[in-house]
Amino acid sequence: MIILDTSVWIEFFKSNEPYYTKVRELIGKGQVLVIESVFAELLQGAKNNRERELLIGYWENLPKYAKADLFIEAGITSSENKWISKGIGLIDSTIILTSRKSNSKIWTLDKKLKSVLKDIENYKI
Repeated sequence: MIILDTSVWIEFFKSNEPYYTKVRELIGKGQVLVIESVFAELLQGAKNNRERELLIGYWENLPKYAKADLFIEAGITSSENKWISKGIGLIDSTIILTSRKSNSKIWTLDKKLKSVLKDIENYKI
C-alpha cells in the first residue's frame, strides 16, 4: 500500500502530471491507503463545498488506516526521534508511524519528510 502525503494529493487534485495519472492508477489498483490526518489537512484547505464533497467522497471510498491513540503514539515517537528539530510536525509523524505499522510506503514531495524516511519507506515513481 501507498500513503499519499498532502503534497501529492494536492498535485493530483490540480490534475498535474505525472501525479494525476499515477494516483489514478494506484487508486484503481486498490493500492492507496488513506489516513485521517492527511484528509483533515486537505479538508482544512478546501475552498468551497464542492471541494469538501470531493474530498469526503475519496475519504469514504478508499481503504483507511485507523488506530486509536495514533496521535499520542506519533507524538511519543516524534519526541523519541527528535523529529520536531528536523522540521517534522505531528501530521508527518502520523504518516511515518502509519507507514511503519501498516508496512506501507510514503509518497511525498516534502524534502523534510523524505529526509527522515528509510529508503524502503519512500515511494518513488
